[in-house]
Order: sequence, then structure tokens, then C-alpha cells
Amino acid sequence: MLKISEVESNLQGALLKLEGKISGDSVAEMQRICHSVLEGATSLRLDLAEVTFADRGGVKALAELRSRGVEMVNCSVFLTEQLKALRSE
Repeated sequence: MLKISEVESNLQGALLKLEGKISGDSVAEMQRICHSVLEGATSLRLDLAEVTFADRGGVKALAELRSRGVEMVNCSVFLTEQLKALRSE
């Protein structure tokens, strides 16, 4: 299960906090919310400190968001390595 909370939102950008697992159906929900926020904000940051797991689809979705300029903060070593591995494929 993935919980997504809006921590901060203003004209300059938004900060979303993600908690739990980015997998299965939650991947599409995360993408939908992030794309919606990006339509109304100039920037988006994701706080990933409380993300405990991301499956392959979740990692791909995060990589796609990062390619769109989304900043990821408090990313675990595990998740950072998963994103790096995806880049080298």
C-alpha cells in the first residue's frame, strides 16, 4: 500500500511525501497524482524517506518522473541503486 500526502504546495512547486510500497496498482495512482500536480506547479519534489519497496514498475515510473524534472529527496540507498541499475539497461 502507498500513501501519498501533499506536504507543501505553492506557485513555485509542490512537495509530496510517499510512504509504503510503490508497486502494483499504486504505481498508476502515483503517476496520475504526480502528473496532475505537474500541470499546476512549476516543479515537483517527492520525499521518498518512507518508501519501503518499489517493484520494477515503480522504479520505472520514478525514473520517468525524474526525466520530467521531478526531484527526489531522501531517497534510500536501495532505491537509488535500483534507479541507477535501470539507467544502465
